Amino acid sequence: MGMKAILSENDILILSKPKAYGLFDSGMINDIEVGTVKGLQQIHAYIFGGLYDFAGKIRDKNISKAGFAFASAQYLADNLKKIEAMPETDLKSIVSKYVEMNIAHPFMEGNGRSTRIWLDLILKKNLSLCVDWSKIDKKDYLTAMEKSPVNGSLIFGLIEKALTDKINDREIFIKGIDYSYYYESEE
Repeated sequence: MGMKAILSENDILILSKPKAYGLFDSGMINDIEVGTVKGLQQIHAYIFGGLYDFAGKIRDKNISKAGFAFASAQYLADNLKKIEAMPETDLKSIVSKYVEMNIAHPFMEGNGRSTRIWLDLILKKNLSLCVDWSKIDKKDYLTAMEKSPVNGSLIFGLIEKALTDKINDREIFIKGIDYSYYYESEE
């Protein structure tokens, strides 16, 4: 009977990052459903497949972070349907959709990294823009996201200032992954 080794969060950071790069390099990123829950699950499954047994699966437990309770598992399916139906017509509506998806936090772990890629795909499809995450300071980002359930203007401002039209640029994507992982790392 084989024992499955338990990976630490640090192991998962190290092992999932090349998989995130691979999303771009493999071309798989072009096959992801944009702006949908399924698309977000595809991203999560690709990055965390083989690392988390729940990769790509919507959580069925309640979770919280630093005293903030994310959407209740009981209502998560309904919440996700509503978020999916939100408009993607302009920057304000897209950032609002991103904020709502962050509040939902559909996975047990790996939400931020998956949802930032999901956001970029929505921006790319609808506005021919994406975020140059290297232009957003970690502390500013984390503060803005913490405040976003009550006030989305901070995260909107940070994203608006960091937009680029280099939507097919590998360097921008890779740098984005690097920053995305840096946001998640413990100092």
